[in-house]
Amino acid sequence: MVAASLPENAAAPGRRKVASQRVLPGFGLTLGYTLLYLSLIVLIPLSALVFKTLTLTWPQFWDAVTSARALASYRLTFGASLLAAGINAVAGMLVAWVLVRYDFPGKKLFDALVDLPFALPTAVAGIALTAILAGNGWIGQYLEAVGITVAFTPAGVVLALIFISLPFVVRTVQPVLQDFEKELEEAAMCLGATRWQTFWRVILPATAPALLTGFAMAFARAVGEYGSVIFIAGNIPLVSEITPLIIVSKLEQYDYAGATAVATVMLGISFVLLLIINGLQVWQRRNAGDGKTP
Repeated sequence: MVAASLPENAAAPGRRKVASQRVLPGFGLTLGYTLLYLSLIVLIPLSALVFKTLTLTWPQFWDAVTSARALASYRLTFGASLLAAGINAVAGMLVAWVLVRYDFPGKKLFDALVDLPFALPTAVAGIALTAILAGNGWIGQYLEAVGITVAFTPAGVVLALIFISLPFVVRTVQPVLQDFEKELEEAAMCLGATRWQTFWRVILPATAPALLTGFAMAFARAVGEYGSVIFIAGNIPLVSEITPLIIVSKLEQYDYAGATAVATVMLGISFVLLLIINGLQVWQRRNAGDGKTP
């Protein structure tokens, strides 16, 4: 009876004390740790890159980043990366769709194989692709017989980038498809929509943000790829030489300022492209939130 006669808020201070406790420390400490960690891992290395580039005069910088070999490597690196990311945006969507919507023998094995490029050393991937696609390889010998050369050409670079960047699209889109409500598809079909209309107006708008994210991640991964490309590219100047290889070559020649200059150009172009892709994602989410069809 005594306990029942106590005011209801008698235990409130204790409850407030427990509620005020958090698993992690307060905002100030966690923010400080976050800024410190990001500074050590990201900001300081990038700042060192820019500061080293600033040791060059403008003519020296311009000569380093606009030489014939550098311009050819930019076209190959960014062009092949965009092409590989675009192909994987389509292929990754199909792979994720099959893994989510269908049951078939060996499904778990195929699902695990998607992550193989994550675990496989990039050099091993490059050697394997070269051994298969070279003129005397298992597949390359038949391709060359009909006049198609893949190894030691820009086509080989694109193929290597497709291989290493596919998991980024699949693993980004797959959870969205798993959480997608099939009732929306059924409702569209009941209203007379064709399969293509259902995909274009119902499924694609829901998966577009994840698809763009996977595309951006695949592109970023492909731009910085080195190990799997140098074996199959052939590294022919002005033909199949990627920008990371030029940077490594300049470092081996102790031209650190020239290497950082080329790296700064790659950093700037990649940053602009990722900003564009992120802007598209924001636009997509805003339209989806407003109930509009993009």
